[in-house]
Amino acid sequence: MHAELQNVLSKMQIQTEMEHLDPQLMLQLVECLRPQDPNDRQEIHQKIQNFIQNILITPTATEILQCFALRLLNQYKQVSLYTESGILSSEGFNTQLLQRIGAHFLPLLKDKTELKELVGLVFYRKTDQTWLENISSEDWQGILRLFAQSNANQEQKHNLRMQMIHAIMVLSYRISSIGLHPEFSHAYPKIDEYESPFLIQNREIIEYIELYKKYEAQYDIASVMPLPDPGQALVMLDQCRDILLRVKRSTKRSGVSLSLTYLLVLLEQCLQRIETLLHVVSDQQQSQQIAIMALLRNLTSAYYDDQSVRALLATNTELIALQVTENASRTGEHYVSTDKQGFFKMYRSAAGAGVIIATMATLKVLAARISMAPLMQAFVYSMNYSLGFVLIHFLHFTVATKQPAMTAAALASTIQHSKGSKTAQMAELATLIINIMRTQFIAIVGNISIAIPVAALISTLWLHGMGEALVSPSKANHLLHDLNPFTSLAIPHAAIAGVCLFLSGLIAGYYDNLAVYRKIGARLQAHPGLRNMLGQTRLDRMSHYIERNLGAIMGNFLFGIMLGSMGTLGFILGLPLDIRHIAFASANLMQGLLNIEGTPDIGLIFVSFLGVLLIGVTNLFVSFSLTIFVALRARRVRLKDWKSLFKLILIHFFTRPIDFFWPPKQPLKIDEQAKN
Repeated sequence: MHAELQNVLSKMQIQTEMEHLDPQLMLQLVECLRPQDPNDRQEIHQKIQNFIQNILITPTATEILQCFALRLLNQYKQVSLYTESGILSSEGFNTQLLQRIGAHFLPLLKDKTELKELVGLVFYRKTDQTWLENISSEDWQGILRLFAQSNANQEQKHNLRMQMIHAIMVLSYRISSIGLHPEFSHAYPKIDEYESPFLIQNREIIEYIELYKKYEAQYDIASVMPLPDPGQALVMLDQCRDILLRVKRSTKRSGVSLSLTYLLVLLEQCLQRIETLLHVVSDQQQSQQIAIMALLRNLTSAYYDDQSVRALLATNTELIALQVTENASRTGEHYVSTDKQGFFKMYRSAAGAGVIIATMATLKVLAARISMAPLMQAFVYSMNYSLGFVLIHFLHFTVATKQPAMTAAALASTIQHSKGSKTAQMAELATLIINIMRTQFIAIVGNISIAIPVAALISTLWLHGMGEALVSPSKANHLLHDLNPFTSLAIPHAAIAGVCLFLSGLIAGYYDNLAVYRKIGARLQAHPGLRNMLGQTRLDRMSHYIERNLGAIMGNFLFGIMLGSMGTLGFILGLPLDIRHIAFASANLMQGLLNIEGTPDIGLIFVSFLGVLLIGVTNLFVSFSLTIFVALRARRVRLKDWKSLFKLILIHFFTRPIDFFWPPKQPLKIDEQAKN
């Protein structure tokens, strides 16, 4: 490193005599520090220590570095970097999304005079943000002390500080604008009851800036004027942050929209950046160094995230995803039984759904007899599924495969709020998972045990009543072939159904959030036409029911549309798309076996029944996995001890397997030491 570094310093010294500096030299300097492995903290530490030692033993090296760095920074326009890089645009989410998507196909023009381009030139690798994050605070302080040793270049330092002061003023006005947005008043009405801290912070910032300008006007002469204290401005910014947190908390009760989420993210970014800049221009060495570290890291990662569609979606959908999965988790708590009473209640609920499912399967078979255009066929199938699922909800019945999308969110919520020792948390999670599996088992049994005999009864009654078989022998062969896991696409189609189940859970949570945020119930109660038609008492009951159940109704309805139109979508696209659902598969199994030509052999019965079971397992696994992944990501939760959790469940399965299929006499409690 020594020879390479000396070469760079020599070139920098020559450049300082020129009017225009070459930014490539800064790139070469960073190359001396860049590690081969961005995650190797030891290598990073060693490189930085070698760099510092080489600078310290080289005369005038610190002066050369400071002079070159300051002059190079002042060679570019800086304000937009501080006010825009790493901060969302005020244009809104939809506009930003379209712009970023468009930029992938037609890249934006780069302004070579902007400091942002220097950041991209020097930190040109995406992994640079990783090793910058892995630099320890002590190493950062060592580097920054090197650059701060010389008291020369006062004019360059003055220009740099004034650019940051200008950026602070721009950000302050932006914070005021966000704080006065109508979405904030809607989410937090108390903000209008007193003078807004978003306006007060602007007054404090402007006053601070005026004093700072007077101080900086004397940078080149000896002055007794002290550096202004940003303390009062920081206090007001803290109050703005407090309101931001209150609005976030209020969304649990009042719901949230995508536009409000965007404003909250934008406000949080502006507050963070203005606080960082205030510390950078202060004279508090420790807080100044910490702020410079944070600023450099943030600007480096922002260079790549500012045009990333994935980063925009991840940043702005987190809060609404949390709300969606939070609503789903509250619903999911009702799908977990812990005792015999809840166990048999779940069976009765699932059995009731089995009757309707068998009827829906029959109606689909009858609809398939009619020659229809593809879109009309998709509509008829979709309405059959959608209205059937909504009826199941109205009657308080349960479709077994609807559970995982809800119980996974409840499990994620439990992981987030787990307290106590790690072993106690694992025991609590294992207990919940076993209760979920047992409840899921009895729900499937309830669906299948009733759907199969009801389907058989309908087929028999149809034969005797209509004088013909409900299903022709060729159609019966087709139904059984679709259940064969070895010769058909039953399992991939079951996975598609699992994705639809996952989406229906998100849709339900979304509409539950929408009902609260848009005050659907209150607006229905105030509807003059409905009041005249139904009367206020009936309207009140209807509006309360819709507000509480809008998510479930829409989730079931749209789930039915997804199931009913998937086959037609595959036909239109020329792709092998379709769905297989365990409840309907069990009904189709009986319809096929009863109407097949001749007596079905035991092998056909076994393979078909195996297909039904595998379809169910695939439905459950896919929907549960996707939902818990989204729920954990929305809560920023990482469960690192999956192995110990699985081991705990496995040990319990071998020691007390009955608990997975039958409720214990006492509430289940896993021994924390069982895995040891």
